[in-house]
Amino acid sequence: MHSTTVTRQPLSRRGALRLGALAAAGGSWLTGCSSGGGRTTIRFLQNKPEVIPYFGKLVDDFNRSQSEVRVVHDSSPTVLTPQFVRGAPPDLGCYNYNLETSNFVVKGALSDLGSLPEAGRIEDDVQDLVAQYGRYGSQTSVLPYSVTAAGVIYNKELFEKADVAVPRTWSELLRACRTFRKHGIVPILQTYKEIWTLTQGLFDYVSGSALDVADFYARLKKLGPDAGPHAEVSFSEEFRDAVEKMLVLAEYTNRDAPSKTYYDGNAAFARGDTAMYLQGPWAIGEIAKANPGLKLGTFALPATEDPKDTKVRVNLDLALWNPRASEGKGAARAFLRYLMQPEVMDAYNAENLAWSPTRNAPPVADERVAELQPYLDSARFYQGAGTYLPPSIPLGNYVQELVLRRDAQAFLTKLDNDWARYAQRNL
Repeated sequence: MHSTTVTRQPLSRRGALRLGALAAAGGSWLTGCSSGGGRTTIRFLQNKPEVIPYFGKLVDDFNRSQSEVRVVHDSSPTVLTPQFVRGAPPDLGCYNYNLETSNFVVKGALSDLGSLPEAGRIEDDVQDLVAQYGRYGSQTSVLPYSVTAAGVIYNKELFEKADVAVPRTWSELLRACRTFRKHGIVPILQTYKEIWTLTQGLFDYVSGSALDVADFYARLKKLGPDAGPHAEVSFSEEFRDAVEKMLVLAEYTNRDAPSKTYYDGNAAFARGDTAMYLQGPWAIGEIAKANPGLKLGTFALPATEDPKDTKVRVNLDLALWNPRASEGKGAARAFLRYLMQPEVMDAYNAENLAWSPTRNAPPVADERVAELQPYLDSARFYQGAGTYLPPSIPLGNYVQELVLRRDAQAFLTKLDNDWARYAQRNL
């Protein structure tokens, strides 16, 4: 995922004292883990490009604070599966939690973190997001670290100019699109050339507020190899309304969308001549670089006539896990506990327009995403429908074809047939 570039502030004296106390408390975790009486060296995988320098400084702070653990920051692009196969995974991962990572959960390749005090601080509704992809018994294999909430970024000045209120229903959204078009303003900016922007935006946003995504996939998986276009649970039946609405919104987008990339989209929106942009908070920093004075907000896309149905798309942008194969579990958990200190975790999330997943975490202060706070507070959120699909199903290509050829039935049938083949091999 994309994010804003950050510069971490130096650790305060109070923070240094807390870190020292934590390192001391971590001694029980370190027992039996040191090598040759010296420091235990662990490999920490965190390679989200935009925040590598940030985490590099956190690693340096931790290493200087105590003499028992040495953390090596692995920020290189990597493929996880071969490392697990070789029995040499990182000791601690701070990684986007997705379907790939959930495979290690289901196989029992990650250790149980449920006994850590930090696990008890995670909001239940956020921790439940981990289990939606899969679980290993009753084990707590992954601890959420950073939640990003994505919606429709909008230009406040254009909304005021056209006298348009933030839409709360599907009909209000379409009315806003018609009003903007009447004023010569492009209603919705989209970038079809990069398919991930279509899946996380148009596909996920509309389906997420139109139906219960997690429940759909839970019922679909129960069918096992019996899944298909004519099964009791199918994309053809339950996603039809959402897909038809996607095509309606596509009518109100920029004509050059097929040739535009994500970066083109950020530059175009920064020029201030488009009302809405189906992107997440990672785009806001890029837009601000080009036009710092642009007044932005973000709202959750409504897909029904009942505002209570509207939800916001979230993902566990970063989550912590410790493989069973790690030989430095105690040291890894000491560093994990440092990272999950409120002043460390909350500072990271505040600077990256994200939310901390813990109870009593401070609300987001940035007005560009603050309108999404009520959805986080009331757990009116979902993981994108596209994130449940394995890489063998080329959803992005299918959505791209959908918006260009406008054949909803062909799109839905492909999803049903591809899922049926996947289920026959894997479920």
